[in-house]
Amino acid sequence: MKKKKLFPLLLSAVATLALAGPTPAPEGVNLYFTGLEDGAEVTSPVTVSFGLSGMGIAPAGVEHPNTGHHHLLLNVDELPDMDMPIPADEHHIHFGGGQTEVQLELEPGTHTLQLLLGDHFHIPHNPPVMSESISIVVE
Repeated sequence: MKKKKLFPLLLSAVATLALAGPTPAPEGVNLYFTGLEDGAEVTSPVTVSFGLSGMGIAPAGVEHPNTGHHHLLLNVDELPDMDMPIPADEHHIHFGGGQTEVQLELEPGTHTLQLLLGDHFHIPHNPPVMSESISIVVE
């Protein structure tokens, strides 16, 4: 593709992302951990399973009404900006393929976990769909 044709496409994609804004979430959505409770004592690797009711799962980049994909916030003290894409690092783990479970290798000690659903652009919904924060102890 020629550079002249690529620039307008790129500009359009950036403008769409900038104007996307938060995707609405329906009322009554529940995001939660399954098989893992607050205060649980576990060994590594830890199986972390995600539950969701009231919405569906769609991979990142796929826009369907009332869907999103999981992000695991690991040992995060402050929630990310709810108007921006969720960061991707060792504390903000993305499951853009629509995954609903992960095996985590965690060091011994106390760890906090929280789930946050992101839309097709990795931006939290409005209102944000998130689980309660739980703490686990890895022996």
